[in-house]
Formats: sequence, structure tokens, C-alpha cells
Amino acid sequence: MGEFNEKKATCGTVCLKYLLFTYNCCFWLAGLAVMAVGVWTLALKSDYISLLASNTYLATAYILVVAGVVVMVTGVLGCCATFKERRNLLRLYFILLLIIFLLEIIAGILAYVYYQQLNTELKENLKDTMIKKYQQPGHEGVTNAVDKLQQEFHCCGSNNSLDWQNSEWSRSVKAEQRAVPDSCCKTMVPKCGKRDHASNIYKVEGGCISKLETFIQEHLRVIGAVGIGIACVQVFGMLFTCCLYRSLKLEHY
Repeated sequence: MGEFNEKKATCGTVCLKYLLFTYNCCFWLAGLAVMAVGVWTLALKSDYISLLASNTYLATAYILVVAGVVVMVTGVLGCCATFKERRNLLRLYFILLLIIFLLEIIAGILAYVYYQQLNTELKENLKDTMIKKYQQPGHEGVTNAVDKLQQEFHCCGSNNSLDWQNSEWSRSVKAEQRAVPDSCCKTMVPKCGKRDHASNIYKVEGGCISKLETFIQEHLRVIGAVGIGIACVQVFGMLFTCCLYRSLKLEHY
């Protein structure tokens, strides 16, 4: 009877080992996906960060990059711990899973919270940023972001094209009698901003605020979904690790 129980326990351990190994392969790929989303945010979607008052959007991206790298390292560690049957490595693996779990939950919560307050922040700060910093010394990042924003989203001004009338730029020699920056034009050519007419510039209801808000909210949904989704998958990894650790512990006694 004792021999039967020992074989049964050994068989269960082997099953857990292969189950955890399969999980770690998927987990490594998930880490790659998490890191890719973070890098995508920083490399391709960070142009508009200079237009935001808080650093929450940027923080969520950095958290995902760090979490993704740690996930990939942890996946390799998990495979080694599983096949070598080292309980100390399994303990370390479990701790790393828990840390990653907390990081991704934090990223998901930050994305959700910022999603809720984004509209208020843009209404309070975007117009002020555009009229005070556009084409001003030391604010080249804001200038490039505003020009890209207006061209990419086919909008003009924070709320509408009239916002530019009270800007620092319009009162400077750089304006050269233009009513709006050239990036407001449907066909962007030098000094096209002199003619403030719907046939020439973008007259979008809601201005750039509504466009930028929709863009960032869509991306925050991706960040939040990735963070919370991977965190939920990790619960299974922690359960499998606990079961394998317990099974190995029983076999050694």
C-alpha cells in the first residue's frame, strides 16, 4: 500500500512538473507581450506625453516594461526550478511571481484611475500648455507634439482654432501674421495658416482635446487589459508552484 502511494505521489509530481513547464513557456511569451506593449507606448506613443500634466501615463508604460523583463527572466528561472526540483528556486520563483503580480495590478489600477481623470486634466491644462509654450524657447518638445497632434488628428487648437488668437506664439514675430500654425492646415505648406477658413484649416468640434482624450483612453484600455489579464494568469502559476513545492516536500520526507 505504501509503495502504491509513493508511485502515485511521484506520478503527480511529474504531471505538475510538465504542467508548470508548459505554463512557463506561455508565461515567457506573455512577458514578451507585456514588454512589447510598454516599449510600444514609450517609443511610438510618447510624443504627446509633454502635453500631459501628470506622469501617470508614462509610469504605467515603465511599469509594464519592467514587469515584462522580469516575467521573461522569471519564466526561465521557473523552468530551471521545475526540472531540477530545487525547492529554494521554487520559493524564489514564487516570490518573483508575486512581485510581478503586484506590479501589473498597480499598472492596471493606474491606467484605470488615469482613464477616469484624463478629461478633467486635458480641459485644465492642454489649452494653457498650447497657448503658453508653443514655439517658445526651451519647449521644442511641446511644439513638435502640438504640430503632430494637429496634423495626425486633423484638429486645430485645444477647443477650436480661436484658441490661437490669445497665444504667446500669435503675438510673436514667429507667427508672421498667421491666424493659426501651419499644422492646422488641411494641406500643410509654408504660411498656409494665414487663411482661417474651414476650407483651409481643420474646424473640428471639440478641438484637439476630444481627439487626444480618445487616443489616450484607447491606449490606457490596452495597458489596463494587458496588466490585469497577465496578473490573473499568474494566479495559476502561483498555485502550480505551491502544489509542486508541497509535492516535492512530501517526497523528501
